[in-house]
Amino acid sequence: MRGRSAPHSGSGEEVPSVRLLQAGAKVTSLVGEVRWGSAMRCVGKLLLPALLPLLVAVELGGQEPELRQDSETPRLRAGLAVGMAQPLGEFRDYVRMGGGVHGFFRVQMGDEGRVALRVHAGVLTYGRETQRVCLSETVGCRIEVDLTTSNNILLLGVGPEVGVPVGRARLYATGSVGLGYFSTDSQVTGTVQNEPFASTRNFGDGGFAWTGGGGVEVPLGWIQRVPVALDFGVSYQGNGRRDYLTRGGITDLPDGSLEFDVKRSQADFLLWRLGVSVGVPTGEPGG
Repeated sequence: MRGRSAPHSGSGEEVPSVRLLQAGAKVTSLVGEVRWGSAMRCVGKLLLPALLPLLVAVELGGQEPELRQDSETPRLRAGLAVGMAQPLGEFRDYVRMGGGVHGFFRVQMGDEGRVALRVHAGVLTYGRETQRVCLSETVGCRIEVDLTTSNNILLLGVGPEVGVPVGRARLYATGSVGLGYFSTDSQVTGTVQNEPFASTRNFGDGGFAWTGGGGVEVPLGWIQRVPVALDFGVSYQGNGRRDYLTRGGITDLPDGSLEFDVKRSQADFLLWRLGVSVGVPTGEPGG
């Protein structure tokens, strides 16, 4: 049987579909090198379909000259994104969704820019309620305040990042170890001035956490010699078993004490991110 040659355009260049297949081979090779187990394969199945439209857009726009290497993989890069937490397993039985902000700082290791050290941090809120109450028994209800209780997760981590260029974009895979801290906090604000003037941590529990995931950076252009890129990604956040409160998990008792409805379960979730990243000028070649 005679083999079929790869399709080409009239100008002799490979069509975008071929470049996408080649890109897929690069990603497969990368995932094979970074062996994170079944959890990472699950993340890959969820991530790649979401990234496909971005990859198609990049490949179809591939007629433009590629950016310089120092703009694609600057030695230092920072990013900020809106994050959405999608609870998994037992955690999904108690929490529907969470949202917040997530940021990172990346330091390129070596001259090729494929391997980097990545530090990330984020704050997510998965429950929130506000009650209007009297300021105190002495003052009574002549002065009312808003009592807001929120359920939050603090994320911190550090680990490697491995990336491969795909046209003008960059696909990357990451892993990290660090801290996941769950807390429930209450604060009081005035009904006219919204600045909080008192706050209390009602409950907290945290410990070791790990992450594994990936994403894509698509260059958007330059702002005053600083490269800017769209950054989209997803990561699996493994927190282990944690004690935490959910919305409505605090009851005020008549004697002034509090009753907590504490949940304990695996507290893992997927963190979806969409934001921007910028190169940090260092004055050095490649940075």
